[in-house]
Amino acid sequence: MSEKELGKKWDRCLADSAVKVGTGLGLGVVLSVVFFKRRTWPISFGLGTGLGMAYSNCQTELRSHYLLQRTMKVGLSSICSSCTQQNNNPYVKR
Repeated sequence: MSEKELGKKWDRCLADSAVKVGTGLGLGVVLSVVFFKRRTWPISFGLGTGLGMAYSNCQTELRSHYLLQRTMKVGLSSICSSCTQQNNNPYVKR
């Protein structure tokens, strides 16, 4: 992975973290004021949730270089070998 790619991933990670932490904090403040009589635990819970989601997303983003990405195409022949014969295939219009 080049330094430029790593820099882009860190930039996306920090931007995503700021959004998630800010949203969690804002939602916690609103819930604290509206529903929970200005208690502090909804703010802490929202902040922690946003921070945890941001950490998980950053970890996945930074490790994505090491994961194998392949697509697997499954056709009708790999599911049922007798289904590919035209006489036995119920989905072929005759």
